[in-house]
Amino acid sequence: MNASPPVHDTGADTDISSSALSAPTRPVNFLRAVLALGVGGFAIGTGEFVIMGLLPEVARDIAVSIPQAGHVISAYALGVVIGAPVLAVLAAGWRRRALLIALMAIFAAGNFASAMAPGYMSLNLLRFATGLPHGTYFGVAALVAATLAPPGRRARAVGLVMLGLTGATLVGVPIAAWLGQLFGWRAAFVFVGVIALIAVALLRRDIPDLAAPAGASPWRELGALKRKQVWFTLGIGAIGFGGMFSVFSYIKPTLIEVAGLPLGGVPFVLALFGLGMVTGNLVGSRLADKSLMRTIGGLLVYAALVLAMFTFAAHNVFTAAFNVFLIGTTVAIGPALQIRLMDVAGDAQTLAAALNHSAFNMANALGAWLGGVAIAAGLGWTSTGWVGALLALAGIGIFGWAVMSARAGARQGGRLEAT
Repeated sequence: MNASPPVHDTGADTDISSSALSAPTRPVNFLRAVLALGVGGFAIGTGEFVIMGLLPEVARDIAVSIPQAGHVISAYALGVVIGAPVLAVLAAGWRRRALLIALMAIFAAGNFASAMAPGYMSLNLLRFATGLPHGTYFGVAALVAATLAPPGRRARAVGLVMLGLTGATLVGVPIAAWLGQLFGWRAAFVFVGVIALIAVALLRRDIPDLAAPAGASPWRELGALKRKQVWFTLGIGAIGFGGMFSVFSYIKPTLIEVAGLPLGGVPFVLALFGLGMVTGNLVGSRLADKSLMRTIGGLLVYAALVLAMFTFAAHNVFTAAFNVFLIGTTVAIGPALQIRLMDVAGDAQTLAAALNHSAFNMANALGAWLGGVAIAAGLGWTSTGWVGALLALAGIGIFGWAVMSARAGARQGGRLEAT
């Protein structure tokens, strides 16, 4: 892994901060701008994850089983996967602030509408629609943050935007879940919609009116799909990151059945997971600014080790809790993959950046499915750790393939990008 070339050796494609978007025409308060983008991420993160803790209430209210109520989670994820590329392509020429405001307004409207859904089908359709702006918002927000960032701090700027998403698991989700328990699950979606409206106001006030890249068009954005390194990076996210979800999707029954954790202790361990995500996001973005490719490779190895360790750590309450914190830190790879996609996308920045979140939602679906297959096969709750480790190892394989392909392309054309 140490032999992997750092991303700053790749030439002009890596410096999107000066070329992807037009420079702001007035002085910009960087921290206020990133805060505005992060509040939008906080709203999205809260809206995405809060429903997982309110499924019994949802099922009871709309008269379906809990597994059927869980379909609303899948509907949202499907909306993310589809919406990210479609909206990124259709809105390629939009000015960035206007696009961010429109996406967040759609998200707010979707949550308010979800709170009024009369039944199972309408709720699923509304959660699908609410998920549509998710990936494009984060992709465009990352591009804007990287554009406004001081030199050498692109990944940290993206990490601050993503901090809204990871911070939601620690703060936003517990508050929304508490409101849902107190006033009904619909109140949780109203809460998320209010945060989204606050984000709209902050975006309008603090984000400069950046134009889309010169010559931006849907056809040019689709050009990202012709680039091998874009697909390699998406593959790392969709497969290598799936291990975290293979464990976390079944963390509650594993902690109770294997570690012997009392039911009342589950929220504490889940808070440790959220704290791990915040920590990983901050540390990972700093490492990525120093050496992007080494960070991606190193974090995949780290994830494989931490996930494999869960198989053994899960048998004790204290070691299980600490290991859950470590598993949360594997989200550190998120900002690095986001920056990598920007670097290899050439002039198709918006689509590539948005697709990162489609890849992560595919990782969610893949990890949860394979973890469930292992459990259903009688391998036990802790088998999810081995599933996660194998997915991380598969991610390492894709990473190695990407590095070899990039070097071959560099030898042929003097560039890291293999086209």
